[in-house]
Amino acid sequence: MAVSVSQTLMQGLGELRFQPTAKRIRALRGRAVVADSTRAALVWEPRRVVPVYAVPLTDVLVPMTASSAAGEATEVPVRIGDGETVLDPRTGFGFHSCPGRAMSIETGEGVLDGVVFRPDDPELADLVLLDFAAFDWLEEDEPIRGHPRDPFHRVDVRRSSRRVRLELDGLLIAESDRPSMLFETMLPSVRFYLPREDVRVPLTPTETRTWCAYKGEASYFTVERAGERGVDVAWSYERPLPDCPQIAGQVAFFQERLDVTVDGAPWVRPRTPWSEPA
Repeated sequence: MAVSVSQTLMQGLGELRFQPTAKRIRALRGRAVVADSTRAALVWEPRRVVPVYAVPLTDVLVPMTASSAAGEATEVPVRIGDGETVLDPRTGFGFHSCPGRAMSIETGEGVLDGVVFRPDDPELADLVLLDFAAFDWLEEDEPIRGHPRDPFHRVDVRRSSRRVRLELDGLLIAESDRPSMLFETMLPSVRFYLPREDVRVPLTPTETRTWCAYKGEASYFTVERAGERGVDVAWSYERPLPDCPQIAGQVAFFQERLDVTVDGAPWVRPRTPWSEPA
């Protein structure tokens, strides 16, 4: 009997998962090289949707000691679609969903507590997981921001002639028959990136900035005419990463909070961590 690939992947979400990488991985703290490895792996703790880097113990170049930070962090479960809750980066590194030991490292800045985790699993016996947020990272000689890239995660952008209409409480926000449609692995809905000329209301920039490992840095906008003063409603990548040049300067909206029709047919609002305004 045929099986859905996405369902197969989701069935493993509760497991401790890993994938070796052939890339040279380096973790830096200021000018100090904390780890340097050509034997690294990506590791997903149970229920985590984003991996962290793991390296052999012998590739950590600074002293490690037992940590007193174990158990201090709490989980922040989120829901994507209709499935079980998952853990995205909002659940910090300090919360661990598998058995193991939290550790600290010593650098020229002092002790960084709890930024290393050694899982008990025998398959990962020689590896330690490193807190992505605690270091600067290089894959080969290129910097990586946001989180490690998942080799099983794709972002595809396709030009389209579908007519997309977005409304908020009856107010026309945008309408376009030339969207760029962005398809991202395991997310429950396509994203529509529209030319700014097809946005029908003024967009007011907010101070919010986020970083996507696949698309780059996003800046955000509010729509005051719709009563959304100060609330992030839309975003744009002015200088996207080389993976997604087609969306440069275009505008996407939180479809979770808008009424969307495509070629005259209404779309069901997807359920994601962004369904409610932050």
